[in-house]
Amino acid sequence: MSAYEYLLLMGACLLITLPLELLFSARVYRRWKLLLGSLIPVILVFSLWDIIAIARDHWTYNQQFVTGLHLGNLPLEELVFFIVIPICALLSYEAVGTVLNFITKKATSRKGGGDDA
Repeated sequence: MSAYEYLLLMGACLLITLPLELLFSARVYRRWKLLLGSLIPVILVFSLWDIIAIARDHWTYNQQFVTGLHLGNLPLEELVFFIVIPICALLSYEAVGTVLNFITKKATSRKGGGDDA
């Protein structure tokens, strides 16, 4: 396994969820201020949590599977995880909302059209 495998996995997660933005109008990337406002608390809280846990030896990262780039004692891969996974979750959430709204509107229009007879 490569030291870049985890970063490639995070890239694949973004690539796999990109169609949700384009095809299902998730509008996550288009509302970048809202996206940043959602990401910053997650990044801060979980990075601090990890930094403390690493410092207290509650967990470590196998150096064979990380690039060696760190922000303090936090591996780059962990920071990337805190950015990528919430973006993928928001894309999924917004896409599901779009699909459910479409289905609801379709069902409502069908109900209303046939009851007048």
